[in-house]
Amino acid sequence: MNFFKTIVAAGFVAASASAFSLPAMAADITGAGATFPFPVYSKWADAYKKETGNGLNYQSIGSGAGIKQILAKTVTFGATDAPLKADRLDKDGLLQWPMVMGAIVPVVNVEGVKSGELVLSGEVLGDIYLGKVTKWNDPAIAKLNPNLKLPSDAIAVVRRSDGSGTSFNFTDYLSKANAEWKSKVGSGTAVEWPVGVGAKGNEGVAGNVGQTKNSIGYVEYAYAKQNKLTHVALINKAGKTVQPTIASFQAAAANADWAHAPGYYVILTDQPGETSWPITAATFILMYKEPADKAASAEAIKFFKWAFEKGGKMAEELDYIPMPDSVVKQIEKTWTSEIKS
Repeated sequence: MNFFKTIVAAGFVAASASAFSLPAMAADITGAGATFPFPVYSKWADAYKKETGNGLNYQSIGSGAGIKQILAKTVTFGATDAPLKADRLDKDGLLQWPMVMGAIVPVVNVEGVKSGELVLSGEVLGDIYLGKVTKWNDPAIAKLNPNLKLPSDAIAVVRRSDGSGTSFNFTDYLSKANAEWKSKVGSGTAVEWPVGVGAKGNEGVAGNVGQTKNSIGYVEYAYAKQNKLTHVALINKAGKTVQPTIASFQAAAANADWAHAPGYYVILTDQPGETSWPITAATFILMYKEPADKAASAEAIKFFKWAFEKGGKMAEELDYIPMPDSVVKQIEKTWTSEIKS
């Protein structure tokens, strides 16, 4: 049984093709946004409900839509993988903090190619998404994979159709690794994609790649793993070929300086280090400093506090990286000083 069927079997309700709701009690906690952390948020919510009786209603609708929902005050918290800068937070009266870290992986559906066998560089990955490298046996790919038999078929490019923090981090990486991508497309939650078929949410991209031969896409690692997609290896900033593993994600995250980042604004792509995975990312929570519903806000903070204290092992089981204890202590101080109860 795959992950999403398991969710339905467990009694979770699909609100739409890309929005899932977790069962909520009277003291429900409502949130919406990033699809990147949905697997771990759902796992936490299930455990939290069993322990406390309180539910979480989280809509996995993309970072852009999550920001819109919190600004519209239709949810208690928004979730985004594209952090907002301090001036924007101040303008809108919002508080932001990182909840968990994970990684984005390119995934492919090429006959005969197994996970971790195909090696790509950021330069070549950018050229694929620019529409410059269009066949799997292109010399640029063949040079990186001399021992791999690649077909002459056209590459079917899949990317996000919605405003997405996963896209923000993916395009941020491409901008750092490919100069032409930076000058022609740039980074953002939504960009003018030169090529490709759009799909909604990490789940949409995972589903599309899984069903389309000779395709390539990018998803949060948990989606690749749970849907048994074929991930690629990447050449990192140090020039080393690395696989997506907890160790390589942690190596990239080790450089993060959360203590001196206003609004906890830290981007983890293309980090130095021989073992660093180059598309590592944090996912963030957005809440109002002066919430309209103080009781709902307090319930949400209880859930996040519980997740920090008891959710680390669950996060690691899904190949996410828990926030370091020192950062959690800093975040808890921020809650106390910034959110008016």
